[in-house]
Amino acid sequence: MNRVTQRRRITTFRSTADPRRREDALAGEEPLEIRLGGSAFTVTMRTPGDDFDLVAGFLVSEGVVWEPGQLPSLRYCAGVDESGRQTFNVVEAQLRPGTVLPDTALERHVYTSSSCGICGTASIDAVRKSSRFDLRADTAGVDLEVLLGLPDRLRESQKLFDRTGGVHAAGLFTAGGELLCLREDVGRHNAVDKVVGWALREGRLPLAGTILQVSGRASFELVQKAQLAGIPILAAVSAPSSLAADLADDAGMTLVGFSRGSSLNCYSHPERIRAGSAADTGTGAGAAVDTGPADRSVPAAG
Repeated sequence: MNRVTQRRRITTFRSTADPRRREDALAGEEPLEIRLGGSAFTVTMRTPGDDFDLVAGFLVSEGVVWEPGQLPSLRYCAGVDESGRQTFNVVEAQLRPGTVLPDTALERHVYTSSSCGICGTASIDAVRKSSRFDLRADTAGVDLEVLLGLPDRLRESQKLFDRTGGVHAAGLFTAGGELLCLREDVGRHNAVDKVVGWALREGRLPLAGTILQVSGRASFELVQKAQLAGIPILAAVSAPSSLAADLADDAGMTLVGFSRGSSLNCYSHPERIRAGSAADTGTGAGAAVDTGPADRSVPAAG
């Protein structure tokens, strides 16, 4: 199986010492080809590991599947590198007979980089995909202190980041702060797809009442992926984009950014966050959170 990390000899330069040669661990990045029914569907760059979760989550994000019965099997296809070793870089997904691919999925180009989850979408009109789950009907609430503690909870579990310093993370939490699933990858969208794919394969969709905490910024694509998985609250340690905030507002999702330390900024549907007396009593959906002027200090690593 491909290694999640690779060792490399590097040279470290310091202003106070002579250059030093040493070994460093780098996060693995390799292509993964996804095939549907024997035909190439897309190629994405990812960190090897949890590949079946990645494929399953990617298909949820494309609107192809939304329940585990639609994806009866996943398997690696034969493939070897120049040394004759199995690469595990091609996954064949078998869909339930009769599954119809959305036009947006059929129009997808063949290649997706690790930094973009919608780069292969053929048109702007195809970017917004309809979710089968109604987030506005999800009355989940979360105490402010729980929400503020999630970035640290996520960081504590980032084992691959500890070794390489070069991956993003996505963690799925309950409203009480219990970690359900954490995945890391060189691609932000891949980390989220791996979490969503885990949930699909575990029969947990829609992910009502949960919180998706991500280690970087909240982009449009991450909001869309969370929406398609039925996640009502998305929190990030850095900023959201304007389009991400617009989509979250339209979808009925609570979108949080700059969540760190003792403050956060809520960009849509703050009624799910219980602060002050609402959190103390545990009553109602919570009060709107006003954290003052937007905090744009440098986000934590990861």
